Amino acid sequence: MKPGIHPAYRPVVFRDRAADFAFLTRSTATSDKTVEWQDGNTYPVIDIEISSASHPFYTGNQRVVDTAGRVERFERRYGHRGRGR
Repeated sequence: MKPGIHPAYRPVVFRDRAADFAFLTRSTATSDKTVEWQDGNTYPVIDIEISSASHPFYTGNQRVVDTAGRVERFERRYGHRGRGR
């Protein structure tokens, strides 16, 4: 790798607030927020919407996420279309 052109690769905590789950890994992602980890060190933290702790495939629980009524907005805009044209 060429020196000086790649972002820093360092430990970062990814936190899924919906499932109260966090994991420490290495990443080039940056954040202004920090959190004290279990080992006593402080790491940058990135909040994520979904992880293996909250994803329906891994948990077996299905939940519908329809932010801002996207389906209703689509149906208002284009109406209910039948299967045939």
